[in-house]
Amino acid sequence: MNNNFTNRILSLALVFTYACTPFVYADQQLKNGPGERAAAEREDGNETRFGGEPFARTELYFGTARPDSLPPVTEPEFQSFLDNNITPAFPDGLTLLTGLGQFRGANGVAIEEESFLVILLYPVETKRESSKKIEQIRRDYKEEFRQESVLRSDFCCERVGF
Repeated sequence: MNNNFTNRILSLALVFTYACTPFVYADQQLKNGPGERAAAEREDGNETRFGGEPFARTELYFGTARPDSLPPVTEPEFQSFLDNNITPAFPDGLTLLTGLGQFRGANGVAIEEESFLVILLYPVETKRESSKKIEQIRRDYKEEFRQESVLRSDFCCERVGF
């Protein structure tokens, strides 16, 4: 198995893991009852509650295929976009994953393409301001790389601890 194929499989496994996280968290909240936080068992057998801070989470899926037989968006091009557009808007950090995506375009044709997944976590109280920044990032990417769309998926509210 070549290294590139192995990296893609690992990336897809990470995407699947991240995609399932909200369901696991929601299931845990249902088991605990409304307003209760998940409990973790300490080594001594006693429970401790994870407090964390309430954060919102946004996932952005950036495709790389371009229309009119143009070459796909390259990793260096995306890295430049990340450095110039996303990082300044979210300087406290983000997660970048690569993968293989598939979607049906406006013309009805299924397109398979390499993609970049950016995961942003930000305090709930900054949700409105962060949403405006995220929408600007989406507009910039579509314009710069001639994309039909940038998929956005939002989750609220996760408990985050550093």
